[in-house]
Amino acid sequence: MEILHINWLAVFVASLSSFVIGAIWFGPKTFYPVWMKALGRKWPAERVEMSGAETALLFGGTYIAALMQVITLAVVIAFARLAADGFDAGTGALFGFVLSVGFGAFASLSHRLFGQADHKGANALKVWLIEVGQDVLAVTVAGAILGAWA
Repeated sequence: MEILHINWLAVFVASLSSFVIGAIWFGPKTFYPVWMKALGRKWPAERVEMSGAETALLFGGTYIAALMQVITLAVVIAFARLAADGFDAGTGALFGFVLSVGFGAFASLSHRLFGQADHKGANALKVWLIEVGQDVLAVTVAGAILGAWA
């Protein structure tokens, strides 16, 4: 007997949306240059060469991370649906936002503050805002997708 109803197509679409949001967020015309500067790194003028295994780890790991976030959110939303009717895209987005800010964003703040290579708090805060901003947006959109697709 299935206790939780999870729409796996919605999970797949939501995880892809997270991957796409990340690609746009960290694009060369969006936050990538500011992020690199705040990290104390130079924006590479030439293409960075990586082996096939490194590329697979980088992009595959990023997608798996997004997929795991969305599956976890889908489970939370499935339990919430058991408790109350009327769960929609807006409610899903709210769940995604609250969980991503409360658990995701603030769980990483101390790591970023203490882990900043140049030990500059302002740069660490800027890096943190850029990194978690993408996470919050991606999980909020994923919540909307999961909420809309019962």
